[in-house]
Amino acid sequence: MTAPTPRRALLAVALAAATAATVPGGRASAASGPAASGPAPSDPAAAAPGRSPAEGVPGDTAAAAPAGAAPARTVDNRFWYAYAHWQAGTHRGTTAVAGARPGLEMAAPAGRTEYTDPHTARKSTWEYATWTSPVHRTTVAATEAIASWNARTPAGTWIQTELRPSYGDGTSGRWYVMGRWAAGDGDIRRTSVDGQTDGRTTVWTDTLAVDAPAAAAGLRITGWQLRLTLHRRPGAAQGPRVWLAGAMASAVPDRFTVPAAAPSGRAHELKVPRYSQEVHAGQYPEYDNGGEAWCSPTSSQMIIEYWGRRPSAASLGWVRRDYADPQVCHAARSTYDAAYKGCGNWPFNAAYAATYRDLAGVVTRLTSLTDLETLVRAGIPVITSQSFLAQELTGAGYGTAGHLMTVIGFTAAGDVIANDPNSPDNDSVRRVYRRREWENAWLRTKRRNAAGKTVSGTGGVCYLYAPARPGADQVRALREVGVL
Repeated sequence: MTAPTPRRALLAVALAAATAATVPGGRASAASGPAASGPAPSDPAAAAPGRSPAEGVPGDTAAAAPAGAAPARTVDNRFWYAYAHWQAGTHRGTTAVAGARPGLEMAAPAGRTEYTDPHTARKSTWEYATWTSPVHRTTVAATEAIASWNARTPAGTWIQTELRPSYGDGTSGRWYVMGRWAAGDGDIRRTSVDGQTDGRTTVWTDTLAVDAPAAAAGLRITGWQLRLTLHRRPGAAQGPRVWLAGAMASAVPDRFTVPAAAPSGRAHELKVPRYSQEVHAGQYPEYDNGGEAWCSPTSSQMIIEYWGRRPSAASLGWVRRDYADPQVCHAARSTYDAAYKGCGNWPFNAAYAATYRDLAGVVTRLTSLTDLETLVRAGIPVITSQSFLAQELTGAGYGTAGHLMTVIGFTAAGDVIANDPNSPDNDSVRRVYRRREWENAWLRTKRRNAAGKTVSGTGGVCYLYAPARPGADQVRALREVGVL
């Protein structure tokens, strides 16, 4: 069974005291500043996925939108991934690199710095270079922001991603570290950074959130900058390469119940590999107490393999030979956040997926099951985050404070077909969940736990993994749901 998610519980405490509020929103932004964030319609090969969230509906009601109507978009997402994107901004020792998959690299170090790893106490000297994005003005008055990045970090390299919010009162916040990341763990421990706040916004592991989002004239995030710092060993010939980086900002809705989306009436199911986290119960407890808590990396591995990618035999050499599905153990180790002490850091999972050849991954929000159906019909399975009591999701057989599963299809009646890693074995991973129950568990932002206390829901959070050069049908679907 999936373990509770501590950073979500902390965020729930902050949000539970807020009263209901509706935040104005609009269609996801496709352009800002000197370069567009999405590809031109004639260039489907340049697309990269982003995020789009649920509509803000005050209070405990589902009557704000007619059944089947698409809610208004309340997300703004901006990602840099094209050569022209990387040419923009401010370079201090970095350079844009062209090619089949353009990126950002270190041209010459801007300086040296010392970093003491808080999880190993190891102190090392690093060369570094930085790239700072243009200021991006959001199209929504946002209450949350989550960064995503895709990068290659050879041995002896790592990256740091930071966000600096701009507020509706005309002021700017501090630079927040959203992650110190490397694909491996031989140089630094991959980590989020706790204890970051300016008294108005706070970082909760992977999410930058307004402290009092429902105050009558509450503070809102109206823009942001992103800063990437690339590190390498002094004198090394090679540093990291970043292929995609950016963030989504969303006006998180405040609701216990969500409007129902009408099913399409068409059955469709993708053939996605099935892996159970429970097969790994007790294995490698140094990574989030073992497999019973590995819902996020197990789901990530399913979709990575759906796209035809697998870890090399050499990268699995550390896993015990008598363990089944060693690639799931590898995914857990590769997504582990040493500060959070778990494998459920959302951007770390997307970054792990993007370490595989020509895959891109981001953390996003969608508005409805209609969005999910659109993506599944285009061949894109989706990893979703939800929480529920055992009695709220028929057939699950468990309750959870935070759990990831993979949506792979829909029945003709519109019920959700999911690969649920919280299953006793691989053969039982495929589940069919009642549409209305599953929809509410995924899209709501507030719920009541077993003790009757108000706690948070994720409001449509999901991971999207797709080819860095998606097909035309996939580009159309991503645009239709407001992701591109």
